[in-house]
Amino acid sequence: MVRKKEPASAVTSPAIPLKRVPAIFFRTDAGNEPVRDWLKDMNREDRRLIGEDIKTVEFGWPVGMPTCRAMGAGLHEVRTDLTGNRIARVFLYVDKQQRMVLLHGIIKKSQATPEDDLNLARANKRKHEKGLGR
Repeated sequence: MVRKKEPASAVTSPAIPLKRVPAIFFRTDAGNEPVRDWLKDMNREDRRLIGEDIKTVEFGWPVGMPTCRAMGAGLHEVRTDLTGNRIARVFLYVDKQQRMVLLHGIIKKSQATPEDDLNLARANKRKHEKGLGR
């Protein structure tokens, strides 16, 4: 008796959801990755919480409040509540290759987002956009 081979689509395997927008770290001209370095300086639990929120955005893009908020001109922030009444923000944008580029991270100390941090995230976004053409 000859067995017919089943088509690959008929083979059952656990479904693995694909990332809609995989996260990458912005890299400076010197090769530094500011968000990765910022995260390395945090304790394990803070990194885990921030990572969970980034993962939520990766798999669920577009995501709105309270996890993600648009900051204008294509810039967004991932918002994470940490222990000790602290609030982490990771600024990002989605590039032309549909990747979430992590530009800058902060622990907010006031209600308003500091303008210097927004300007740095915007500058990193511009640098990354220019580098895509190379």
